[in-house]
Amino acid sequence: MSQLPRLSGRELAKALGKVGFELKRQQGSHMILRRKDPWAQTVIPDHKELDRGTLRAILRQTEVSIQQLNQILRAD
Repeated sequence: MSQLPRLSGRELAKALGKVGFELKRQQGSHMILRRKDPWAQTVIPDHKELDRGTLRAILRQTEVSIQQLNQILRAD
């Protein structure tokens, strides 16, 4: 089983940008990202470090696996 990385909200938003998500708007400390095809939307808190449960929920909403996220992060 892959390890869940420790990421800030901005790092996660940047990684999701590489799989088609774009920042739609920001309201306070929450960034709303949206992908058109296939349509998906998620809210990412702009925190220094995301809780593991929050990160898992965001990955579930965006249909990105932990393995895919780790590959995106390694490509940087």
